[in-house]
Amino acid sequence: METSNDINIIQEEIISEFEMFDDWMEKYEYLIELGKDLPIISEELKTEDKLIEGCQSRVWLNSELINGKMDYRADSDAIITKGIIGLLIRVMNNQTPEVIISNELLFIKAIGLQEHLSPTRSNGLLGMVKRMKLEAIKSLNLK
Repeated sequence: METSNDINIIQEEIISEFEMFDDWMEKYEYLIELGKDLPIISEELKTEDKLIEGCQSRVWLNSELINGKMDYRADSDAIITKGIIGLLIRVMNNQTPEVIISNELLFIKAIGLQEHLSPTRSNGLLGMVKRMKLEAIKSLNLK
């Protein structure tokens, strides 16, 4: 099993950042800020096949394998969802498909993200993770 310290270091950074906030209102505000930092993807990439299933809001994910590492770009029409996909991209971007597939996203539980989301947003989060891992698996099959 291939692991990368990078992915774990990034997750630890996120956990530390979220520990700075006292309550979930502040954490939601931080998620919204993170969403604003997400690079905008072009309108022509916002196609039906790029939509992530299971999300209440619309989330588009574009992924490519570039020099052996995954490059994810995403957008959403909901500000908190945009922050969530931004966190996932921060962890999984520029990692090899093997690292993405073989590593757990421990930060989600550590910061209490899933339990503080509505059931539909929680399903959306799982859908985002699943889609990003599937894209990594697909890219391995294309090698």
